[in-house]
Amino acid sequence: MLKSQFIKFTPFFPYKPSFSSLSISTTIKLKSQMASYSTSSSSSKLLFRQLFEKESSTYTYLLADASHAEKPAVLIDPVDRTVDRDLSLIQELGLKLVYAMNTHVHADHVTGTGLIKSKVPDVKSVISKASGATADLYVEQGDKIRFGDLFLEVRATPGHTLGCLTYVTGDGPDQPQPRMAFTGDTLLIRGCGRTDFQGGSAEKLYKSIHSQIFTLPKDTLLYPAHDYKGFSVSTVGEEMQYNPRLTKDEETFKNIMANLNLSYPKMIDVAVPANMVCGVQSKTS
Repeated sequence: MLKSQFIKFTPFFPYKPSFSSLSISTTIKLKSQMASYSTSSSSSKLLFRQLFEKESSTYTYLLADASHAEKPAVLIDPVDRTVDRDLSLIQELGLKLVYAMNTHVHADHVTGTGLIKSKVPDVKSVISKASGATADLYVEQGDKIRFGDLFLEVRATPGHTLGCLTYVTGDGPDQPQPRMAFTGDTLLIRGCGRTDFQGGSAEKLYKSIHSQIFTLPKDTLLYPAHDYKGFSVSTVGEEMQYNPRLTKDEETFKNIMANLNLSYPKMIDVAVPANMVCGVQSKTS
C-alpha cells in the first residue's frame, strides 16, 4: 500500500544501475552513469518508471499521479514486445492506464499502443497530428495531456521525422521539479536522431532542439527514446555543453548529419507501416 508521506519505487534499467531504489517525498534522487540529479513534487506525487526493450534499445516511460484516487497513468513509447511486462507492472502498482503515447512514428520497432488497446480497451492512443498516423487523440504544439493533477506539455520538435514531439512535465508549484522532458529520437544523450528518412530535415531538427528543448531550464531532466551506450538520463544544461553535434553552429551540424553514412534501418519497412496504424498489422498482410 502506498503511504501518504512518500512513494517508494524501483526503476528498471538495462544496465547495472548505480542505485537500487528511488523515493519521492519532497525529493527524488535520480542517479545515472553520468551524474546525479534530484526532483521534487509538491501536492502531487509522481510515480515514475524507466523501462527498457533490449532488441531496439528503446526506453518506455511510465508516469502516474499516485496521490490521485484513481492513480491515472500514461505510457510513453511502448514497444509491442514488452506490452505484457508493462501492463503487468501497471496492474501490480494499482494504476489506471489512461494514455499510451508515442513521440513519433518509430522506424526501429513496432509500437505497443495497438496491442495495449486490444487488452485494455479504455486506453487512448496518442500521437502528433503532423505524423499522419492513426490514433485516438491527435496533439500538437501547446496541448496539455492531463493525468490526475499532473500534466504533460506537448512541444512540436520535427526534424527526425515530420511528426516528432517532445513531452514535458508541467510547469507549476504542484508539478514535479525540476521538469522532465521525454524527447523521443529528437535529442539523444550526446547525440540526436538521424534525418535521412521519414521527411527528416537537419535544419528543422537543429531549430527544434534549440527552440523547444534548449529553452527549458538547464536542470530539466532529459529522457530519450533510445540509448546505445548505457546512459539513462541527461539534462538540458549537459547537452547544451557536451553534445558533440548540437554544440556546433547550424551549418556544421547540417554537414555532420549529411555525412553520417548510416546503414538502412533494418526494421523500417515493417515498423513504419505498422506504426502508421497504431501498431496494428493489416489484416491482409
